[in-house]
Amino acid sequence: MVSGKRLRSKSIQPSQLLTAANKVIVSQGVDALTLDAVASEAGVSKGGLLHYFPTKEALIAGMVQQALDRFVETLHQELANDPAPDTPGHWVRAYIRASALDDQENYELHFNLLAANFTNPELLAPMRHFWQECHGQIMASGLDPAVATVIQLAMDGLWLTHLHGFAPLEEPLRSQVIATALKLAQP
Repeated sequence: MVSGKRLRSKSIQPSQLLTAANKVIVSQGVDALTLDAVASEAGVSKGGLLHYFPTKEALIAGMVQQALDRFVETLHQELANDPAPDTPGHWVRAYIRASALDDQENYELHFNLLAANFTNPELLAPMRHFWQECHGQIMASGLDPAVATVIQLAMDGLWLTHLHGFAPLEEPLRSQVIATALKLAQP
């Protein structure tokens, strides 16, 4: 038994361990993220966790990559679903919609970034690279680069203020801000 939980006898997948790590951070904070806490949450031995993630840094790097992969997947879905593909602002509109999602994955992304920054800022290198690519796509979107950048910064700010609880926008204003950003991103 680990902290009152029965150890799982079947093999666990790395994604399940990352989910357990996310649960620890979201429910208890970044300081509570230890390999023992994650193993306990996942219901596996510490050795089972160490098989996939030999260090806390490796675990956090996996969390950051998983969060990035999810955001990229959402962004690609939004690109595919845009009603006006191949028009100026196409990429910016997809970024707006992907960033505006108010869901658990975006919440977990925030905590993963905090954990990485708190533990070792170099673990954020994949995120930095991705956001540089995003900014490049936004600059090349066919919109005025200043307008496109203002939209990107507004969406990033909307996301961060919501996640940190820094005077997050309430409805209907939040939806109006998103709609305004989408209007600005029209060709």
